[in-house]
Amino acid sequence: MLTKLAILDKTSIPVASKGLDAYTHRGRAIANNIANVSTPGYRRIEVSFEDQLRRALDKELNLPGKRTDNNHFFLGRKELDHVKSEGYRVEDQTNPGEINNVDIDIEMAKLAENEIAFNFATVFIRDRNSTIGEAIKGDRGG
Repeated sequence: MLTKLAILDKTSIPVASKGLDAYTHRGRAIANNIANVSTPGYRRIEVSFEDQLRRALDKELNLPGKRTDNNHFFLGRKELDHVKSEGYRVEDQTNPGEINNVDIDIEMAKLAENEIAFNFATVFIRDRNSTIGEAIKGDRGG
């Protein structure tokens, strides 16, 4: 018999959970950018995640390969467990002549977008957990 945790692993909850981790990471990066809007020479931080997740979920991507060392690159499709958000410094000079490459209006828009995504993932996970719990208990909701 499967435990409740094993059942949850077979749902979309692990994907949404990875999203929560990435949105938290992205929120910290955006907050850091906003805090340094007036810091001369500061380079803004971006967080990549969605492309990695898309590739991990792509059933068509199936290159054979085996990692024999943890330092080797992944070949083919990554397992969801190995998908992680990655922060990086942006080298572009989008605001030439300014003190750095942070645009407060863009960062505030990104912050709002990130908050919406985080809130959606939170509600999604809560609702999926509730639905699964009701199914386990046999609750028909009526």
